[in-house]
Amino acid sequence: MRKLTYFVAVSVDGFIGDESGDGTMFMSYVDEEFRDFLVQEYPETISSEGRRLLGIEGVANKKYDTVVQGRRSYQVGIDAGLLSPYGHLREYVATRSLTESPHPHVELIRDDVVGTVRALKAEEGELGIWLCGGAELAGLLADEIDELVIKTYPVVFGGGMPMFAGRKYALAEFDLAENRTFGNGVIVRRYTRRP
Repeated sequence: MRKLTYFVAVSVDGFIGDESGDGTMFMSYVDEEFRDFLVQEYPETISSEGRRLLGIEGVANKKYDTVVQGRRSYQVGIDAGLLSPYGHLREYVATRSLTESPHPHVELIRDDVVGTVRALKAEEGELGIWLCGGAELAGLLADEIDELVIKTYPVVFGGGMPMFAGRKYALAEFDLAENRTFGNGVIVRRYTRRP
């Protein structure tokens, strides 16, 4: 069984972006030390364009071979002219608003998102599935998430888009598996779901 990992950037107070979901302010914290960590440990989470700019197009995926993201998260790529922002992964976008994919490499999930993700998890393979965002999709898939990788940035939003939206209270416990602190104040913690 493959794992679904919610790999996400978040403020100290638990927001992934402002009210519209914009989290671009986190990019100012991607200094050399943090960038090198991402390249070494999570190269597949760097967009295809970012990989090209860093000269790491040929670097193998280490953790994930599939990415699932919500419509708003995908819009960030579209706005930047990247219709297949993670072309080095199998790309899925959960959407009710798009009727056809803007790129042949991007598959739309229009119905039964949970069932589709369960089918992806049931596939054979060593690499997992990266839940890229956003908040509503994370809320919908919360019971399917096996692992959290939370990149906490040293900022407080005071409001905005939470890590999980649209989810009624339901306690889910995770164990801390890894913790790494960077000179820029970013903390990356990896949690695994308790059995």
